[in-house]
Amino acid sequence: MGAVVTALGTMGVVVALGWLLARRRVLGERAAPVLARVVFTVATPALLVTTVAHADLHLLLSRTAVVTWTSTAVIALVAVLVLRLAWRRPAADVTVGTLASSYVNAGNVGLPLAVYLLDDAVAVVPTLLFQLLVLAPVAFAVLDSRSGPLQGQAVVRRTLSNPIIVATLVGLVLAAVPWDLPEVVYEPFRLIGAAAAPLALLTFGMSLAVPRTVDSAAPRRDLALAVGLRAVAHPLLAWGLGTALGLPAHALLAVVAMASLPTAQNVLVYAMQYRHGEALARDAGLITTILCVPVLLVVAGTLG
Repeated sequence: MGAVVTALGTMGVVVALGWLLARRRVLGERAAPVLARVVFTVATPALLVTTVAHADLHLLLSRTAVVTWTSTAVIALVAVLVLRLAWRRPAADVTVGTLASSYVNAGNVGLPLAVYLLDDAVAVVPTLLFQLLVLAPVAFAVLDSRSGPLQGQAVVRRTLSNPIIVATLVGLVLAAVPWDLPEVVYEPFRLIGAAAAPLALLTFGMSLAVPRTVDSAAPRRDLALAVGLRAVAHPLLAWGLGTALGLPAHALLAVVAMASLPTAQNVLVYAMQYRHGEALARDAGLITTILCVPVLLVVAGTLG
């Protein structure tokens, strides 16, 4: 229980600091977009190189990974079907809404939760890799193409030039090769990557200080869908699949806890980078972060 409170409390303090800085205009009016770009192009890629490079790729073949990947894919598919087919949202709105529903805060909340609650830092790796190898590339391809019609090769080229994707691929190559680079090579990446989480949280806090208008409010139905899928449907689905596959108690707790995480702050960073869906990403991140406290407490108390 203490791990949940500590991780979320720390996040809340940093978010509040970002809000205060924006309200006082300490860093100027353009600080949030600039910080978002730094997180997107520099800090997060640096963090991903070191994280993925040291991941055990055998996790990708485990039953835990099957539950994580299947449940996340189902949640994303439901979001796409509702937003696109039922509500006729544009492709960019569908993309941001799907990310808000399925892309969890595996780094800022998931990693400390895995360490302190589960005593196993690698528990977050299946979630992290699925988001980076599947959700992010597809989302970036759609968002990149919305500026105009692109040929297939152009979409692939622009997607592979995305710093998030490049960093993930580099990390996978380093994890797969039979030899290890000297640790001194990773140290600059670790130093820069350490800034990714606090800067993303500061950016999130700054976005909350923007005056709310009708134009900046997230569509209520889209927000309700994202929150419902993120805070309720995903944990229940992960529990059902994990139980059906006979996961042991500790592994079941891990997959359900990871499925209970809030919408990642990086979804807002991505939305700001592509200048679309910022209100939905911001509001979904805030509400699911608040809701995940009771949800995680229930999960830890029931399965722990």
